[in-house]
Amino acid sequence: MNSKITEKIKSDTILSKIITTLDNKIYLVGGAVRDLLMDLEITDRDIIVMDEDARDFALKLADLFEATFVPLDEENKIYRLVLPDKINYIDVTNPAGGSLEKDLMRRDLTINAIAANIRSGEVIDITGGITDIRNRCINYVNEHNFEDDPLRLLRVYRFQAIFGFELAHETISAVCKYANLIHKPAVERINYEILKLFGGKFADKALENMNKTWILEEIFPFVKELKQVPPNSHHHLDLFQHSIETVKQIQCLYDNASDEVKIHLEKVDFGGFTRLAHLKLAGFMHDIGKFSTWTIEEGKHRFIKHDDVGAKLSVKYLKDLHFSNRQIDYISSMIKYHIYPSHVMTSPQITEKIMMRYVRKMDINSIDAIILAQADRLSARGPEITDEIVERNISSLNMLLKFYLEAQESLKPLPKLLSGNEVMEILGIKPSPKLGEIMEALHEAQISGDVLTKEHAVDFVKAFK
Repeated sequence: MNSKITEKIKSDTILSKIITTLDNKIYLVGGAVRDLLMDLEITDRDIIVMDEDARDFALKLADLFEATFVPLDEENKIYRLVLPDKINYIDVTNPAGGSLEKDLMRRDLTINAIAANIRSGEVIDITGGITDIRNRCINYVNEHNFEDDPLRLLRVYRFQAIFGFELAHETISAVCKYANLIHKPAVERINYEILKLFGGKFADKALENMNKTWILEEIFPFVKELKQVPPNSHHHLDLFQHSIETVKQIQCLYDNASDEVKIHLEKVDFGGFTRLAHLKLAGFMHDIGKFSTWTIEEGKHRFIKHDDVGAKLSVKYLKDLHFSNRQIDYISSMIKYHIYPSHVMTSPQITEKIMMRYVRKMDINSIDAIILAQADRLSARGPEITDEIVERNISSLNMLLKFYLEAQESLKPLPKLLSGNEVMEILGIKPSPKLGEIMEALHEAQISGDVLTKEHAVDFVKAFK
């Protein structure tokens, strides 16, 4: 019996309700046990029922908790119960292979291969998972389990990103051995692991280690190009290391941010993952346009319009990984505008009008772009970049952030002053690329505050060349 586990199970309202209501032999397994041992809160509870058909038992639990019953895998008898709060859920199955020991030996990592009898508190740990948790080590259960499901290769790094644990040498060797299988899992499953990884506090550490086993270049082909761009007068790191450092700095900025900024970055606005996870992925990709725009003039490395080029390149990579349109729009926008906040704050005269133009243009993504710009600055400290330059840049971006946080409450959506049909009627033109150009210019003039009324808009359109 493990008194710590017993105490935590009894204090868990969901598990204690199962104990008092049903008399089945039930084990809590996997991540829930790991998290309880690490004193972390749990919202997902994987349970194995030993003495009843998993489907029948899951339906009983659905009635008990008024939960939504979701069959995940009928063939392997895996069922999910989504509780009414939409936060907690329970996965129910029977032991794979017909016994608890066989089930645990089929799992990915030792830290995820621990079971606890929810009634007695008895802990089953046949792979040394508790020791590995204590030693902060990630190790596999059986290297052949990577062959059975190669997605587990990515899960090694996902859990490193979340917990910051070190990788066992034998695990690294096994990942190298089976790295060529990484494209076998469905792309949607790879997508999920990528965002779990970037959502982790130690994502930069995981990326560094992925690079040592060739998996990183398999998932992100642009990494090969990043590695070819060396340090220069503005960058103390090569482009690949700069990209990883940017991910690290985004996390540091988040860790030290105000509650208001943290709440914004913790929002799940697209793809089922936080803005922070998506922003760190954007940080990793923010300079992918540099290789194709790289020139050297009089010893100076130049990357003209690499932000625009990178934004366009990102679309293909993200589509290949089956990101949604909303996710792609966000990440590509962050890449396109990662320099923009710094440009705003290096204007000869920084006025409220200039900062309001930024806020109007970036809208709900204002905070995100500022954090990315700061992370980019903190990750580039070449010989020409003094501490004074860095401090001035960060300070000015903090001023812009403060302005946005104060202005956002009073902001109202810009009114649509003229429709496309009205513009065509005013100018006597037909639908064409020219019309789109005029509408975009009109919107930009509104953002700048140069066009405020419908009369202004009519005059602007008439004068447009």
